[in-house]
Amino acid sequence: MTQHALLNNIQHQNTKVITQYSAEYGDNITSVMAFPTEFVELQKEYPILFRQDEESKKLQAVALLGIQQSENLYLDESLDSGWAAHYIPSALARGPFLIGFQTQQDNGEQQKVPVIHIDMDHPKVNEQRGKAIFLEHGGNSPYLEHISTLLNVMHQGMTISDAMFAAFNEYELIESVNIEFELNNGEKHRLVGNYTIDESRLQSLNAEQLAKLHQAGFLQLAFAVVASMSNIRRLIETKNQKLNR
Repeated sequence: MTQHALLNNIQHQNTKVITQYSAEYGDNITSVMAFPTEFVELQKEYPILFRQDEESKKLQAVALLGIQQSENLYLDESLDSGWAAHYIPSALARGPFLIGFQTQQDNGEQQKVPVIHIDMDHPKVNEQRGKAIFLEHGGNSPYLEHISTLLNVMHQGMTISDAMFAAFNEYELIESVNIEFELNNGEKHRLVGNYTIDESRLQSLNAEQLAKLHQAGFLQLAFAVVASMSNIRRLIETKNQKLNR
């Protein structure tokens, strides 16, 4: 269940949000949406893959967090944050907050402007512990300012995602990838339905094509996706370590 409400400093003055990560709070997910605006940070610690949305048939990017259903190998109860990586994907770091749109008048014209909503049924929302959303006298807390930045990363990422995939398709850079591996205990796994950047095709682009991708801001993102694939090895190593405990 979800109960979305427009965030305001009267109704939510005493609302707090738990910022630790745990399966208890629903963070045990195998993948999470990734946005082009965070690819450069994500590629340092997560595999970035592309998947086709079942309804829209459009490609969307995800950060891979585990190799089995309901598994997040970045969760670590021994850490205060509960998360074993420096950068946390914005779609998870935003917690119970989301972007909504509100119609406002601007110079006599109606415009839709992004506003922050909160899911009051989210397991991290309470009034007893966690980080305050608003200061005692009603101003935005540093935590809410951080959330606003994350939501902007997501919003801007959504606005350029279609153009990015269109550019990748134009230069035939997207290829399907099957990820196969065997764990130390003999278990064999095969992850299908994923796409990535064809590294050899990317390297074969001519100067004009590279320049166009660079000018559009997508060349760096393509290289980030390629570099991120090395993090699959990290996931496998983490899984083996957990099996040995």
